[in-house]
Amino acid sequence: MSIRSIVDIPGVYSASATNAEAGTGCTVIVCPEGATGAVDVRGGAPATRETDLLRPEETVQALNCVVLSGGSAYGLAASCGAAEELERHGIGLDVGVGVVPIVSSACVFDLACGRADVRPDARMGAEAVRRALGREETPLSLGNVGAGTGCTVGKLCGPQRCMKSGLGESVATRGELVCGAIAAVNACGNVVDPKTGAQVAGVLSPTQDSIMTPEEAWDDAAASMPLRTNTTISCVVTNARLTKAQATKVAQMSADAYAHAIRPTHTTNDGDAIFVMATGQVEAPVDLVGVTATQALEDAIVSAALHARGAHGLKAACDLAG
Repeated sequence: MSIRSIVDIPGVYSASATNAEAGTGCTVIVCPEGATGAVDVRGGAPATRETDLLRPEETVQALNCVVLSGGSAYGLAASCGAAEELERHGIGLDVGVGVVPIVSSACVFDLACGRADVRPDARMGAEAVRRALGREETPLSLGNVGAGTGCTVGKLCGPQRCMKSGLGESVATRGELVCGAIAAVNACGNVVDPKTGAQVAGVLSPTQDSIMTPEEAWDDAAASMPLRTNTTISCVVTNARLTKAQATKVAQMSADAYAHAIRPTHTTNDGDAIFVMATGQVEAPVDLVGVTATQALEDAIVSAALHARGAHGLKAACDLAG
């Protein structure tokens, strides 16, 4: 079977709910049978749910859903709706009197793009899960959708010269091993193609007809980063068989993709997080999984910028092409 998207991996479902007018949305990755989960959080001010239970020493072994959402901390409400919809489908940890879906989540700050008073809520989270389980996006929609709807990049010189980003995806394979990545890229820094070194999206020049390098932006007298308004959140999905400790190492290795494709990254103004979901069909060395996942996530970050379209008065990479 040709693997073009994470939804082509057996047992993996994904879709988005989008409010284009308000500039926000959420994206879910669902594994009804459960996946080995892990997370790596490097942000200074992350908005997250159920990350502690993903630690290797904790007893919960199966993760049912990851929710990537806009709305800053308000967007965590989407994960409640996702959990309730999963419960309606009988998906979750059997606790004798019912099921408790294990849902982890992270949010980006998109309140400055579109409407600040409209955020992903429980209804939107439930909608995304329904669409995912119904296979309504095969392959996934990318760009200004879901958690990428209000994403922007290149904010070193303030919001007036940033660019539109979005939701990106990519898949990398090594024989039977599949690693897919989905990323909502809302970074303070520029998106750079690691293969070519080209600036894909980022800080616009004062004339807004080209992209400045991060070094040029740092030297700009107007440099003023908005505080705690930047986050890139991602989910790596693999068919590898991993323990929670091994999945945690894959999440940590995958963070290299941020350094390769976002410059600068992991600043005090970024709330970066990476989830891992391993479905357990294929045996593979942990290091090979980590390297392959890193490649997929690098390409997903670039994909987020390339699939974005100009919106809410902001230019996208496609507006500067040629």
